[in-house]
Amino acid sequence: MPDSVLQLPERSPVTLDKDGYLRHLHDWDTEVAEALASREGIRLTPSHWEVINLVQKFYQEFEISPATRALVRYVSLHLGTEKGKSLYLMTLFGGKPALTISRLGGLPRPANCF
Repeated sequence: MPDSVLQLPERSPVTLDKDGYLRHLHDWDTEVAEALASREGIRLTPSHWEVINLVQKFYQEFEISPATRALVRYVSLHLGTEKGKSLYLMTLFGGKPALTISRLGGLPRPANCF
């Protein structure tokens, strides 16, 4: 599947790779995140943003997007054990939360997620 383009009002087109991840991380902002979430049927709430912002912090700290196990551990460490559970993350982001959170956060696809 070739690259696709995300068209948003009054801005340059945003190029996505074949899996829907940003080609250029600098294209990310909250408007892009909202548009990407909408494509996946997700309406971003403060709970979503809390996790997205945390995963962006993870990326800044480690220079990789977290796979599921690292994501769950990091969320648990920073947001508490109730939020640091796969079930909580799947409730917010669907069946593959590490992939979805990275995509919505403008980050590369996690290396160990299929």
